[in-house]
Amino acid sequence: MHYDGSMPPPSTLNARPFWQRLLWAAAGAATLVTGIVGIFLPLLPTTPCVLLAAFCFSRSSTRCERWLVNHPRFGPAICNWRTQRVIPPRAKQLAWTMMALGSAWGWWVLPLRWAWLPATCCMAVALWMAGLPSRVRPQAPQP
Repeated sequence: MHYDGSMPPPSTLNARPFWQRLLWAAAGAATLVTGIVGIFLPLLPTTPCVLLAAFCFSRSSTRCERWLVNHPRFGPAICNWRTQRVIPPRAKQLAWTMMALGSAWGWWVLPLRWAWLPATCCMAVALWMAGLPSRVRPQAPQP
């Protein structure tokens, strides 16, 4: 699935000072790495990090954004999010499972006065995700 409708025109990117593009690229790289680490560690959500990385890359590098959007694993989720604000059911289930495991782990290892914090944050994210659509709505045929 290829998507390039949200990329700013090259003139917009080039209008940004180099230092801004560098900061956006660094933020994109950091959130992408965080998302990849989140595949393996609970409490680090992969999908939101990858979406944020695509957002950052759209402000710094069309090449990096295009690579991420056309990636076989991450690309479809980014395209679905950009076009219809959709998070696939499997991604939601995996996120909820990992957040529950991470919250339980946090409850176990954190001091009692802080043990509630991961569960509260994860519950807020889980409720927000539950309100989002899970399936791409079919587009009406164009006449």
